[in-house]
Amino acid sequence: MPAPRILFFGYSEVGHDCLELLLARGDNVVALITHEDSPGEKIWFKTPAPAARAKGVPVHTPGKVGTPEWVARIAQMKPDLILSVYYRNMISMKVLGLAPLGAFNMHGSLLPKYRGRAPINWAVLHGEPRIGMTLHRMVREPDAGNIVDQEGVDLGPRDTAEQAFRKALPCARRVLERQIEALLSGTAPETPQDASQATYFGGRTPEDGRIDWTQSSRRIFNLVRAVTDPYPGAFSDVGQARLMVWWAEPDPPAALGRKGKPGEILSVSPLIIATGDGALELTRTEWRGAPAPAVSPGQLL
Repeated sequence: MPAPRILFFGYSEVGHDCLELLLARGDNVVALITHEDSPGEKIWFKTPAPAARAKGVPVHTPGKVGTPEWVARIAQMKPDLILSVYYRNMISMKVLGLAPLGAFNMHGSLLPKYRGRAPINWAVLHGEPRIGMTLHRMVREPDAGNIVDQEGVDLGPRDTAEQAFRKALPCARRVLERQIEALLSGTAPETPQDASQATYFGGRTPEDGRIDWTQSSRRIFNLVRAVTDPYPGAFSDVGQARLMVWWAEPDPPAALGRKGKPGEILSVSPLIIATGDGALELTRTEWRGAPAPAVSPGQLL
């Protein structure tokens, strides 16, 4: 009996690691559907295409897979099982329905929380103490299908989004390793999600890094660690210049006894800015877009 045919949709290092597991097992991966690296994005992670090519697995990078052309091409691949791991585009129901063993996705959160895009960044932004990876059946609504398996890890209150990603990354491979035989035999356990506990967040853009100084020190600090390098970063505009904030410390000792309006510069050296409930010391910054302006205590950002 021929081995089940797996069509793998994937990107990012999570996609790389899960595809590498399948290839190391000798599973019958008939093709990889992935993305071209965007020239405007900092690629700081491994991607699955090199691993696929090294094993002779065909690699495709269509803009959309729901077109009649691509539905027909995928039908010709005759997938028994579809796996999606950090693939960034929605996969149409016409495509998902082509796999008799079903279609399953690896999502970077502990579902039902943080459905949608950039779940790890959003979790760090909201100060979550725990994140993880969830394998679930794909349905029409994003990240809403039955849960097959999930595994979580603890986060520290100072972890950046990249550190959180690195902590969660091994969970995906372990979950897939536990469940791949059941997926291939059509016997994977499935538990419906509790929709009353679901949260959904959309994709993030660089503009979402703009600092609102009326927020609390902790909230702004969480934003900084959620979008600091290698992500686009938190920022505040001063005239034509943009102050990038790559790291900060909430309520530093140097700010004790100092109060100001949100966004007010309380000190230049060290650079301390008043927030909605305290102050933030900006410890790693960069000026962009124009020469660094002269700043002084009392000035508002």
